[in-house]
Parts: sequence; C-alpha cells; structure tokens
Amino acid sequence: MKNHFQNVDLRDIRDLKDASINKGKRGIKHIVFGRTGLLLGFILLQVLLLFVGLNVLAKYVYVFFGSYLAFGLVILLIILNRTENPTFQLAWASLVLLFPVVGGLMYLYCELQPGTALLSARIAELDKETASMLTQEPEVLTELGTKDYRMAQLANYVRKNGYPTYRNTEVNYFPGGESFFEELLLQLQKAQKFIFLEYFIIAEGMMWDQVLQILKQKVEEGVEVRVLYDGTNELFNLSYQYPNYLCGMGIRCKVFSPVYPIFSTHYNNRDHRKIVVIDGKVAFTGGINLADEYINVKERFGHWKDAGLMLTGEAVRTFTVMFLKMWDLTEKTENMALYLKPDLQPAPEDHAVQPYQEANAEGFVLPYGENPFAPDRTAERVYLEILNCATRYVHIMTPYLVPDQELLQALCYAAKRGVDVKLILPHIPDKKYAFALAHSYYKRLMKAGVRIYEYTPGFVHAKVFVSDDIRAVVGAINLDFRSLYLHFECAALLYGMPEIQAIEDDIRSTLPKCQLVTPFDVRHDKWTRRVVGQLMRLVAPLI
Repeated sequence: MKNHFQNVDLRDIRDLKDASINKGKRGIKHIVFGRTGLLLGFILLQVLLLFVGLNVLAKYVYVFFGSYLAFGLVILLIILNRTENPTFQLAWASLVLLFPVVGGLMYLYCELQPGTALLSARIAELDKETASMLTQEPEVLTELGTKDYRMAQLANYVRKNGYPTYRNTEVNYFPGGESFFEELLLQLQKAQKFIFLEYFIIAEGMMWDQVLQILKQKVEEGVEVRVLYDGTNELFNLSYQYPNYLCGMGIRCKVFSPVYPIFSTHYNNRDHRKIVVIDGKVAFTGGINLADEYINVKERFGHWKDAGLMLTGEAVRTFTVMFLKMWDLTEKTENMALYLKPDLQPAPEDHAVQPYQEANAEGFVLPYGENPFAPDRTAERVYLEILNCATRYVHIMTPYLVPDQELLQALCYAAKRGVDVKLILPHIPDKKYAFALAHSYYKRLMKAGVRIYEYTPGFVHAKVFVSDDIRAVVGAINLDFRSLYLHFECAALLYGMPEIQAIEDDIRSTLPKCQLVTPFDVRHDKWTRRVVGQLMRLVAPLI
C-alpha cells in the first residue's frame, strides 16, 4: 500500500499540531472571557446571591409571610365592608384569597383610579345642573297610581334617580334592524334644527353610508349635527382620525373614552347607548347599532335578530338631556335649555317635509339611563320589578345571560310562583365565553320552571322585556354585569300602551324559530363549555 504521508515534512506535522492546540486555547478563552462567559457568570452570580439572600433572610420568613397574609386580610376586610353587590365582593374576595398581594394590589388600583374619580365627579355635577330640566309632573304619577299603584312606586323611585315619567308620547316598535333603519332614514330627512347620534358601534358600510349622506345634506341645509361614539370603534371600525373627517363635513364629532396605550380601569366603562334625537321631537333607541350586520346586509353570526323603538312627543326630552350630558362630560359651555324646547319653523317648500305633530297617546313612557357611578342600579331595579310584579307572564329577549344572584333569584321565583317566564337567547354566539357562562345558569333556571329558547337562525341582539300585556322595556341593556354595572346605558319603560302588544307579538312570532332547551340538552352539553362556564362564573363580574 502506498504511504500517503511519505512526502510530508515532519515540521509541517508539528506546526499543524501547535496550531490546533492554539486554536483550542483561543476557543476556551472566547468562552471564558467572551459574551457567553459573561452571561454564565451573571447567572451563577444571581444563583449565589439568591442562595446567600435566602440564608440571610431565612430567620425573617415569618415576618414576610405574616405581612403577606396581613395585607391580603386588610384588603379582604375592605372588600367585605363595602356597600356593593355581593357577587362583586365574592369575585374580588376569591382573587385576594388566591393571590393576596397581586389580588389586593389589583383591587386598590381599580378603586383608586383618578380618571374614574374625576369622571364620576363630573357626572354628579351634570346631574345637579340638569335636575331642573327633567322635572316630574305630579299629575302624571297621580294618574299612574290610580291605574297601578306599584308601577307608580317604581316610577317614583326612577324619578328620584333623575328620570321622570311622561304621557303624550307615541311609540313605534321595530322587530328588526331593517324596519328600524327604514324609518330612521325617513325621520332624519325631516330634521329642521338638530340631529344628535350617540352609538356604541358605528362601522363603515351600507347602513352608515346612507345615514352619513343624509347628515351631510342636513348640514348643508343649516341643521346642527352631532355624532358621539364609543372609543372602542377606533380599535375595530373607524380610524383615529375619523372625527376630523366628520368635522371636515361640518358634523361635530366626539369620541367617548378614546383608547390610548395606557392601562386604566376607565376603559372598562363604555358608552353602550344607542340614541338618536331629532329636533327634540323624535328619538330612537334599542339594540340596533349603525353597522351592516344589524340590518342583515352583512352576515356574522347567522341571521341577526334585533329590536328598536321610536318615540315621538314629551318623552324625547329625557333622551335629549341624556345625550347632552354625555357630550358635556369634557366641556362646560353647553346651554342645554336651547335644545329642550326648540323653536321649530316650517320646512322650506323645496324640501317637502311635514312638521312634527305633538303626540297625544295612551299610556305612560319612562325613558331612563344608567351610569356605572350611580349609587343605585336603576336598570336592574326596573327588570327586577317587572319580574316581581308579573302575574301571568314575563317574556325576555337578550343576547347575554350573566345575572347576579338577585336577578337570578327573581327569575326563579317568578317561575316558581306560576308566572310563564320565557328567555330567548342566541343559538349562534358572538362570544363563546359569554355563551358558556349563559349555559352555566340553564340547569338552575330550568329546574325552577323557566323555559329557555335558543334562536336557531343565528344571533339575538334584542334587549326586550314584556309582561302581562301591560309593561315592556326596550333599550340597550343586556342581562349581564357589563350592562347592569359597568356601562353607560339607556332604555324606555312602557306602561299601558297599545304598542306593547306589538312587542309581545314579536316574541310569539320568534318562538317558532327557536329551539327549546331541555334537561337532556343541558346534561349532554359539551364538557369544555361546562368547564369554561363554571370557571368563568368566578370572575364574571370583573370581565
């Protein structure tokens, strides 16, 4: 065999060996004195310091552990002694018991937010300023008392929270976004002095484009137009510069609580209202936002079932004040009285618009709002009173069912004493966690005799109560903690009005499109949904 190394100089072999040794030495130096070595050194130093620190502080472990528990106990006592809903107390108490320091600090952070304190103070100031603008005519409550004394008591309670009861108001109910939208366009065309719009959601599309086209036309005619929408639209629907875009058309625009890259519990309180006020004579409210899914031009969760209300007459006054108070949260220059009794002039001949007529309708209307800083929960109290005074039936449509203990007991008690309690909920949810939460209440409600239906074509977004053919509520208020405790909301309570029958007819015509939930369905619900629902119950008031 030929030797391949026979011509290799032995000095070359020694040089290669020396180079290899030097390279190895350089590699070791690189590891020891390079970036890797420094990182390893810092890690070892931290381990050493941690070891030494633990040994030094070992004798103080009882002090630290005791302080840890004492802090959690103090926060727990503060929570339990607060005059707030027990469900909220339980949620916070559970968090503090599990994580005393973290949970306690979170509670203090939420309670001591300067932004929410300032907002609360400003709302209280506006309530005082507008108290004289929403006075109750004694004759109205007296007449209501002769028809239904308990209803008059509820009206008196709501009046003490700033919202009077009215007569002389016509009401039109819309069982879907399509009919609501059609009437809204007609009424906007009639505006002569001002148009106010306050919405939780405004999204560009066919619905908003047609509304905006009329608003631009009205600005050119000299009508004052204002648009107020919630700041979460900047995350999903409208650009941050959209108010400037509207202002360029002559439309005054504000965003409630714009979302900035700063962590704050203030963002938990959203403007969930849906309000249109035209010339102080006509108002719209309900569950319908200004986006295409609400009129089923765009499909998101199957067919979208919603409901709305149009009011014409004296009760519009409350919606006008509600809008102006929200608008004035950031300024103090508003002369609201100018908009409460507008001097309406006949429309120009070239517009072919009929002036609004004063209403002279049957029954009573009580428009009301809710804000998260009010001492009383007006919205929940209205729902509870309807459940507690019903004698024949209470029929409800709601997209979310996350009741507190008092509302849950009222639903069960009404059913147990023989009242026909029906709930219509979505079959196709928009939020799976909320759907799981709703399902976690099904068993208890059904055991009490409540009948639960799910709207199989899609999603129910209507917020409707109707009872005994004589009482009804239509508005923006869901049966969940967010609407009842955390959001700015609005609705109208109706009593003894012919249109209440139209609301009940809508419920009855919707039921055949629904699936009745049975005990078998509850027992065989998805295990993941059951687990998620039970876990979410623990923190439901806080999300």
